[in-house]
Amino acid sequence: MEVWILYGEDIESTADLAFEVRRFISEAAKMDITLKVFKPSQFDLLVTEEERDSILIDGELVPLPDFCFPYLHHGDRSYFSLSIVRQLERLGVTVFNNAAAIEMVADKLHTHQVMAENHMPTPATMLAKFPVDIELIERTIGFPVVVKTLLGSNGTGVFLIENAKAFHDLMELIGETNPNIQLIFQKFIESSKGRDLRLFVVDGEVIAAMERKARDGGFKANYSAGGSVHEYIPDQEARDMAIKTAALLNIQVAGIDLLFTDKGYTICEANTFPGFKGLESACDVNVPQKIFEAMHRHTQTKDQQTPRTVKFEDIRSTTDRSESH
Repeated sequence: MEVWILYGEDIESTADLAFEVRRFISEAAKMDITLKVFKPSQFDLLVTEEERDSILIDGELVPLPDFCFPYLHHGDRSYFSLSIVRQLERLGVTVFNNAAAIEMVADKLHTHQVMAENHMPTPATMLAKFPVDIELIERTIGFPVVVKTLLGSNGTGVFLIENAKAFHDLMELIGETNPNIQLIFQKFIESSKGRDLRLFVVDGEVIAAMERKARDGGFKANYSAGGSVHEYIPDQEARDMAIKTAALLNIQVAGIDLLFTDKGYTICEANTFPGFKGLESACDVNVPQKIFEAMHRHTQTKDQQTPRTVKFEDIRSTTDRSESH
């Protein structure tokens, strides 16, 4: 089995997800998997009906892999990067996670819209509109309020605003300096201040979970932001919520973050590029191995399926029948 990872940084660096890419390389060697890591900048996208079994890398046609795993850190989720993912999908490569899922989850508001539509518990969320109606925010969401940039990750671009005065000052500053920024306002879950759950879902299975706690009384519990982590054995409610969230968003490899409430849990957010350094340090789990095993299962299933060849005569006869009605 050949697997490609799309990653835009130096894998020997301290950049986001570089540690995880090195883990994939290490485990692939143990599992007899051919693993190649490519930067999006190495690709050229030539769309043609003739070349359907290869793609241009460094100016040369390269045969396609069995699997692609886009592992695009926050700064590399560009139109071009997603176009590479789409091209590989259209050429028949199985992708964990696909471009549509990546785009949906990158937009926090869209994620919450999907959750609410499917009656999944999620904090009340509002898209910012400048000038901001503070009275409306106070009436519908209340203070303290969580302010998030739509495309932030790893706890960046997330702020807790305690009262209307502090909120007014922040909005005034943003309105003067960057009025086109996309923000969402979200109900603050007091019972989960400074702690949350990260459940790691691979191909519909929760493989591990950890509780994250903020340091020094803060409210952001991300491991990358200095939070502490320890293994957490999730109950069935948390497992079901994480699995259903991943399924609704069509994510094969997902980090699902839950907040504690008085009645159980609510969905904070989903991640299509979840880091797992903290998870592996807290839990007895080998994340790359689990992901490779899931890919192998899909490869076996794909090999067992015999594609049906659709002939032009079939299409014409179907069209004729529909027109006759």
